[in-house]
Amino acid sequence: MSTPAAEGLRGRKKRQTRTALGHAAVRLVAEHGLDQVTVEDISAAAGVSTRTFFNYFACKEDAVLGPDPDAGPRMRAHVLAAPAELSAAAAVREALLAEVAAELADDRDLWLQRMRVVQQHPVLLAKVFSGGEVVERELVAGIAERVGLPADDTYPLLLGAAAGAAFRVAVARWAGTATPLHVLLAEAVDMLAHGLAEPHRD
Repeated sequence: MSTPAAEGLRGRKKRQTRTALGHAAVRLVAEHGLDQVTVEDISAAAGVSTRTFFNYFACKEDAVLGPDPDAGPRMRAHVLAAPAELSAAAAVREALLAEVAAELADDRDLWLQRMRVVQQHPVLLAKVFSGGEVVERELVAGIAERVGLPADDTYPLLLGAAAGAAFRVAVARWAGTATPLHVLLAEAVDMLAHGLAEPHRD
């Protein structure tokens, strides 16, 4: 029978392999262009077989973008596990910050290079939006369950969409500043939670 330690080791190994493939895909496409890079090239650069590549990604575009299939369920679980005294917006804020801590903030160079690659290839931009919608649906479901409303009610839909917008704004600002991503993200979500009041002017 599997032990928790063994399961943890397997999980880390899988994450390392996924990360290696993502790094290789982004680097190769940045250097040579999307059309000039094959799945075989990415697999070789990551030191794995093509068969292993397809255990993680359906195509080279997915490897470049590095979508995490667990991101949506993880966000939903964070929202539902947040302390009961937190508002739904605060629970979403904590979920986003936890996701950033787990996935983005430790590899700024990779994410900035990935953003440049996406901007250069419109087909990738379309897949980014599609992947974001999948995560947002899970987030909306978590919000709806937390506040006791249907998932098609305006409140969870609007809060989920606003959270996605806050995330995109924070990442865009992060690309042009030395401010840590989690600081920018917290600021954006807090603005939304406070009704996006007009800023004071001197």
